Amino acid sequence: MSSEIQKLLQEFEEWIVFCESVFHIDEETWNQSLAPGKWSIKSIVSHMMLWDRYFYEEAIHKIALGEPLTLVNKPFEPFNRAAAEYAETVAADDLLRDAISYRKKIIQDLRSLSEEQANQTYIDGEGNPFDITEYLKDFIGHDKHHMNQLKQFLQERAAGN
Repeated sequence: MSSEIQKLLQEFEEWIVFCESVFHIDEETWNQSLAPGKWSIKSIVSHMMLWDRYFYEEAIHKIALGEPLTLVNKPFEPFNRAAAEYAETVAADDLLRDAISYRKKIIQDLRSLSEEQANQTYIDGEGNPFDITEYLKDFIGHDKHHMNQLKQFLQERAAGN
């Protein structure tokens, strides 16, 4: 596997470290909105976990198995609304365990690929190209955005703001 993908996978693992670091958060903090009209920590973790689950089941695991991808371009708003609703139905610890589990499954499957498989362009369920390097770059940016939001919120809350 290329050194670029190895490096990207290390960055991709940062979400696992973050999730492991927030197991101790009390229920009130876990459910509090980050700001008026914004999601809670729990909703954001649910959002991240469900995107990971979707990409794992419809693309990454299919690649590892040598099967056709079933990934399609999902409309973001309904998917994200469903993630916020799902967050209301699950315990925080279970949600964190699932978030960690799906991210680990993605990483494990990607690390199992040969150099050729990892660098191949796949075709998704709509006939569009799917590139593992681009997928990782996109989601690392997405991860960093949400982790920065959450870290800032937790720091402000700890400081009593």
